[in-house]
Amino acid sequence: MIKDQILMWLQEGNVLVPSFLFVHYVEMGLNEQELMLLLQIQQYQKEGKFFPTPDELSERMTISSLECSNLLGKLMRTGFLEIKEEVLENHLHSEIYSLVPMQRKMVEYFLLKQNKENETNKQSEEINLYSIFEQEFGRPLSPIECETLGMWMDDDFHDSKIILAALKEAVISGKLNFRYIDRILFEWKKNGIKTIDQARVYSEKFRTHQRREQQQQPKPAVKNVPFYNWLEN
Repeated sequence: MIKDQILMWLQEGNVLVPSFLFVHYVEMGLNEQELMLLLQIQQYQKEGKFFPTPDELSERMTISSLECSNLLGKLMRTGFLEIKEEVLENHLHSEIYSLVPMQRKMVEYFLLKQNKENETNKQSEEINLYSIFEQEFGRPLSPIECETLGMWMDDDFHDSKIILAALKEAVISGKLNFRYIDRILFEWKKNGIKTIDQARVYSEKFRTHQRREQQQQPKPAVKNVPFYNWLEN
């Protein structure tokens, strides 16, 4: 009997709280009471009551009806909640609370955090990229070289990994200069090279082609020049 009652209790359902909102609600400008009020509205709507009164909300919280009313007004002023008018089947108009503004704010803040993280990661990659170039060149980069490196990333939209692959290719070829690296990046972009694996395969094919061309070229005739031994004179 008790077990059946517990099972029924578990089957009543749960209130879905996005983990992002649960972790970042303070940063978004909400306090605990405001968040709980929004969740209570969500629960009421799940139960089929789309416009709970301050008294009804207060019954499930530790604050008075007046405090609930004040919080509702604040949430609407700060753009977390709005009242919408809905037309029912019998053509009667009914007011409901809409939680879409809260969801919209959550999405906006999520994208803002993502952009900040991406910008931080990009700056970190750039610093790392400059350091690797300076290590390979064995000296600090000149202002023009720094500008060129920046243009590869910002104007030509080359990924930092592709730039490093081009640097490695220049080192292998024994032509460590920015003009040669720029040519490699130009050829890769022209041929749709976007990943490290594609760059590796393309470079191997290019080197194989170069070796074949060198082998096919006729070797210059070697003249027999008599060797003069200066020590016997």
